[in-house]
Amino acid sequence: MAESTARRLLGVARPYSGLFLLGLGATLVASLLDGVTVVVLVPLLKALFGTAGAFAGGDTKLEELIDRVIGPLIAGLPPRAAGARLVGVLLVALVLKNAMQYASNQLSVAVQEGLVYSLRVRLYRHLLALDLGFFQRTRAGQLISGIMTDADRTKQAVTASLAALFQNAMVILITLFILTRISGRLTLITVATAPVLVLVIRSLLGRLRRHSRLWHEETAELTATVTERLGAMKLIRAYGAEPQEEERFRDQAHRYRKRVQRTQRYSSMTSPLSEVFGGLVLILIIWAAANPELSGARLGPEVTIVFLVTALRIMSPIKSISQFPASWAVAMTSAERVFALLDQPPAETDAPGAVPALFEREIGFDRVTVAYEPGRPVLRDIAFTVPKGHVMAIVGPSGAGKTTLLELLPRFHDPESGTVTLDGVPLTGLQRRSLRQLLGVVSQDTVLLNDTVRANIEYGRTGATIEQVEAAARAANAHQFITELPGGYATLLGERGTRLSGGQRQRIAIARALLRDPPILLLDEATSALDTESERLVQDAIDRLMKDRTVLVVAHRLATVLDADEILVLEGGRIVERGAHQALLAQGGLYRRLYDLQFRSAEVSA
Repeated sequence: MAESTARRLLGVARPYSGLFLLGLGATLVASLLDGVTVVVLVPLLKALFGTAGAFAGGDTKLEELIDRVIGPLIAGLPPRAAGARLVGVLLVALVLKNAMQYASNQLSVAVQEGLVYSLRVRLYRHLLALDLGFFQRTRAGQLISGIMTDADRTKQAVTASLAALFQNAMVILITLFILTRISGRLTLITVATAPVLVLVIRSLLGRLRRHSRLWHEETAELTATVTERLGAMKLIRAYGAEPQEEERFRDQAHRYRKRVQRTQRYSSMTSPLSEVFGGLVLILIIWAAANPELSGARLGPEVTIVFLVTALRIMSPIKSISQFPASWAVAMTSAERVFALLDQPPAETDAPGAVPALFEREIGFDRVTVAYEPGRPVLRDIAFTVPKGHVMAIVGPSGAGKTTLLELLPRFHDPESGTVTLDGVPLTGLQRRSLRQLLGVVSQDTVLLNDTVRANIEYGRTGATIEQVEAAARAANAHQFITELPGGYATLLGERGTRLSGGQRQRIAIARALLRDPPILLLDEATSALDTESERLVQDAIDRLMKDRTVLVVAHRLATVLDADEILVLEGGRIVERGAHQALLAQGGLYRRLYDLQFRSAEVSA
């Protein structure tokens, strides 16, 4: 699983491989320049000890190398002048080294943020293609955690882990080369102890990976709780549930804290173990350097100092490499969660050979059955036809399947059996996007975005002019109240349009549908109670919206059923009655009972 996840992650990072290689190149140059600073250190120390010209006949290969490369730079110079020149070389090498290191860091940031960007865009695009049932089954906070937290942690795998592995490996190789030039035996003693540290670190990995996965799950749960409760603030206050909600959050936050502590307990052990290991290695080096029979050469004080300094430098990259498995494990856990989301089968795909949708004659339902769960249909054998320009009203008790029936046309769901057609062509053979361009949807739950009034209205028709937006708002009886808002059409509506009343939100939604100007309208009339004036304005706007269109409407108003060309009466997911208003009343069945309960008072008032 981890190998497959790593391979997929590297596939996402492939477009940034050029930047990645440039970063490694900059790191290589910086490492070489770091080696130069070490090489210059030996003659500089000799200059300080007053033996700047005494390079010939040194006991180490490093001194021979320095004699060939740097010797000519200071040949014949007194110690003070030689030291000054070597300090200049050292400063230039340090400046260039840090410039290369800065370039490497910037390239690393470009790669990791590019990777996170690619993952987030892929995730969001994939979420847009999933079926609606997935979002009903999955908590919003878990999806937010996947897009934000998991995608961000995944970048550690390519940069903080993989790039650091290559970069530290380069530093180690160059440093080992220098150390072997000083004393092969001492270098062998230094390197021989490394497997001990590796074995200790590997023993921690299994526990770290398990706790890291649980940590990420706790993060998703905590995010989901906060997201849900912030959206239910009115409910919490209405029922005085603040204490129990605080207690619930406290419990989850406590579990999250304990999980992080357990994870960090194992993750943090790698650093002190590496420090202890490094100290033991230094003690071993000093002891061996003091014994020529172990070091294999007579080392002068300046060469011994350089070896110790260089050995200290190698400890840091060795420690980083020893931490690689831990950071890689954390990153892979996040990557697995990201790819688990990406592996959800998409529903929003067109069938091979799908054609653009056209509407000239009729909408047809032929023995349609829908089930959200196997063996539990919510619609059964639904069959009817709506000619172009007709209004079909749908009534029935709660749970009869009215809203589900409307949702079949935009293919929010597909039937388990039977066929929904447009001009005789099954919807499954039409391109989804072109099909939905023929539809205007006004749902019972008005959905508004945390954006401006204008953006919410023109959501139905991207690129509309302000004149077109205002015309739609006037037709929806919304223009007047919009102009009275602090920013007019530029006013931000807040989360889900909470700055507006229920009637105002409905009129914004109607304006959005009017601007789209679709030939087919799917209307689920709101059942929420409005004051008399708001009700009149909303009804007037709906009447304008329905004019000269083919309409399927879940009706809750008497005027709607009276104006309908045909009425379908649903019960238990079946069509139990159909016909015109007066004919259905005369039958004395379910429609008559619904009429007596729901519509009679409106007719008397009228």
